[in-house]
Amino acid sequence: MKNSTYYILSLLLVVIFNVTSSAQISTNATIVSGGLVREYRIYKPASYTGNTPVPLLLNFHGYTSNNLQQEIYANFNNIADTANFLVVLPNGTIDAQGSTFWNVFNGPYAVDDIGFVRNLLDTLQTLYNIDANRIYSTGFSNGGFMSHTLACELNDRIAAIAAVAGTITNSYMNNCNPPRPVPVMHIHGTADDVVPYTGLTLVNGLSVQNAVDKWVDKNNCNPTPAQINVPNTSTTDGCTAERYVYTGGDNGTTVELYKILGGGHTWPGAFFPIGVTNLDINASREIWRFLSKYRLDELSPSAEVASAAFSFEMTPNPAHGQFTVQGDFSQLHIFHSNGQLVQQRQNIVGNTVFEVDSWQKGLYFVQVTTAEGRVGTRKLIVE
Repeated sequence: MKNSTYYILSLLLVVIFNVTSSAQISTNATIVSGGLVREYRIYKPASYTGNTPVPLLLNFHGYTSNNLQQEIYANFNNIADTANFLVVLPNGTIDAQGSTFWNVFNGPYAVDDIGFVRNLLDTLQTLYNIDANRIYSTGFSNGGFMSHTLACELNDRIAAIAAVAGTITNSYMNNCNPPRPVPVMHIHGTADDVVPYTGLTLVNGLSVQNAVDKWVDKNNCNPTPAQINVPNTSTTDGCTAERYVYTGGDNGTTVELYKILGGGHTWPGAFFPIGVTNLDINASREIWRFLSKYRLDELSPSAEVASAAFSFEMTPNPAHGQFTVQGDFSQLHIFHSNGQLVQQRQNIVGNTVFEVDSWQKGLYFVQVTTAEGRVGTRKLIVE
């Protein structure tokens, strides 16, 4: 939700620190989705070679913030360096107040952020060697709301989610009927004055316990959690932590809650504490511990089919003036090698001709999806 000036300035200081100390550097890129140019950052650890599929973590910023601030605040890069996964940080759009946001409150905005994430994943899976069964989402505040919403709306792609200081609206949860169990971790301070633990009434946001209970019910977990001791290792941070684990869900699913007693609207374990920040746990490490044990193909019988690649006919290649894609597909996307979506069609049948006279010469990726959910990608050279 809305961040203070102190919060923004603090993150800028941390940016300076990281720019001078980080071995790897994130890169910025854009795609076109819903007629809008959308931005994202991606962090590739040095261990990423592209030879083997790696997990991907989506990390969503809070209201008024941006992806650079979220990258530094949550700081998953160091974890990615050792665990070898990609960290992708999308940027929201601008609301009527001039603030960046994720459109998950059923407000008067036409921005399709769920569609954006789907298009972004399509692009990323074309450009990078991503394990389609290990795509996860996390986020802070408004980004936490976004992750909960993706668990409902994009559970065919997102294996598991974790949210910090952001729940889900009552309307989204009431209409949330995922066809498979969704592992969920939630971390929240009881003294959060931006997204209160008892619920954000302004947008009809569920209380933390209500949101957790609903996921426990949807996943058929044991409604009585195991309480696991969290040592109070930092006696000067002004708060303590309690951990609750709901086990026994379908396909081994669990739901976890970290209740930060006295904690504010903050990310536990952040390098630069802002307000009352719990330092007994490191939220980023706990989130990766939780998410990384889940795979989509173990949670959904159809996921393995959906992620299975196949070949299709495309001639001529290299293309001069035009080329033809042969086959029946529910969706077709063509991306430039810089990640930009240049063509998108639906429900194509037989031979489909594409004119490329006006296209920039270079490397493109053609991605098709069948009615059964199988995805195929081929490289295209335009000369």
